[in-house]
Amino acid sequence: MRLFIKQKVFSWADNFLVKDEFGSDRYNVKGEIFSLGHRLHIYDYSGREVALIQQKLFSFKPRYFIFINGVQVAELVKQFTMFKQKYIVEGQEWSLEGDFWSHDYRLMKDDGSVIMSVKKEWFTWGDSYALDIQNDVNDLLCLCIVLAVDCTNENNSGSNTSFFSN
Repeated sequence: MRLFIKQKVFSWADNFLVKDEFGSDRYNVKGEIFSLGHRLHIYDYSGREVALIQQKLFSFKPRYFIFINGVQVAELVKQFTMFKQKYIVEGQEWSLEGDFWSHDYRLMKDDGSVIMSVKKEWFTWGDSYALDIQNDVNDLLCLCIVLAVDCTNENNSGSNTSFFSN
C-alpha cells in the first residue's frame, strides 16, 4: 500500500491530508494549536477520530505515545546516535532508521524485514511524502510513527529538518 502525505502550504497549525495510491482521501491529520507538547489527531475519511499522537513531556529522550481507537499501541522513543537517526517503537518490537537530511527512512522489524519506507516527493507545491507500506494492516500505525518522527525533528532543530516544515 502507498500513502501520500501532503502538507497544506499556508496553515497555522499542523494540518495534513493523507491520500492513498488512487488519490482518494484516506486520513486527515490535525494538530492542536494551544497544547503543551505536540498532540496530533488523525481522522478517517468519514471524520471519525481513529488515532492520537501525544508527546510525553519532561522526558530525557523524546517520546511519543500512539493511541489507535483509544488504546495505546506503541511508544516512539528517539535513540541517541551520531550520524543517523534511530527510533525504537516500544510495544511493537520495531525500529526506524533514517537520514532526515535526505528525508529517507525505513521502519523494520527486529528480524530486519522492512515494514515501511518513507521518501520525499520532489518538485511539488508544499511538502509531499510517500509511505510504501508492506502490510496494509499497519497503515495507520505506520502513518502515526512518521508523524511522531516529524514532531521530534521539528522540536529538536528549530529549522527546516522536519518532514513537513515549510
